[in-house]
Amino acid sequence: MSRLLPLNFDLSGKVAFVSGAASGIGEATAQAFGQAGAWVAVSDINEDGGLRTVHTIQNAGGEAIFFKCDVANPKSIENTMGDIVKNMGRIDFAFNNAGIEGESQSVVDCTEENWQRTMDINLRGVWLCMKHQIPIMLKNESGAIVNCSSIAGLGGFVNMPAYVASKHGVIGLTKTAALELATKNIRINSICPGVIQTPMIDRLVHGDSNELKRLVQMEPMARVGRPEEIASAVLWLCSDHSSFVTGHSLVVDGGCKAN
Repeated sequence: MSRLLPLNFDLSGKVAFVSGAASGIGEATAQAFGQAGAWVAVSDINEDGGLRTVHTIQNAGGEAIFFKCDVANPKSIENTMGDIVKNMGRIDFAFNNAGIEGESQSVVDCTEENWQRTMDINLRGVWLCMKHQIPIMLKNESGAIVNCSSIAGLGGFVNMPAYVASKHGVIGLTKTAALELATKNIRINSICPGVIQTPMIDRLVHGDSNELKRLVQMEPMARVGRPEEIASAVLWLCSDHSSFVTGHSLVVDGGCKAN
């Protein structure tokens, strides 16, 4: 089980949806919702990993159900949100986290296939999730959504054009949705993680310790972040402690973007 930070959030009786919950930030956030008392809809295209997350939550005394969902598939998203309502009756919180880094390619060399797949998952997937989550929350007259962007949504990164563009798009989409829902008791924010120890980072460095060291050097705190540190920030954005926060992009990056 991931090492969770002490949480003082009481989300008992609430339903939380987490996409990309089979590993990394999504897994840690699903566990944190469970620890806080929420009933967790664990979602991922990776069924084995998603079920492991569910079992971890249940073994810790929480409640969770796995919903297989491919966020690149509009029908899969629609069916998943419908199934969650059928099983749980509502969606109070959503962490739209599923994403990929795409291929490492320059702007010139980036293929249309790489661009489209990255956009379909990272940006269109977030939009489609919100498209089906918001009507559910409107019926309950409350809700909070957190979309996962990145520090790559705040600046450029060489050889990651599709990823950077998609994460910038998430921030713009979040702000637009937040303005539309500002008077409806539904808050929508994004989170911008820095370098976090996840399978995505493992893939980016290809097991190269020097490459990992280079990433660590980007961080003023001289370490990579932990998924649990992002999870705590997501829960704060969903909780009543952040009741006057909407349309915000919360940077959790060890000071990287302070430079």
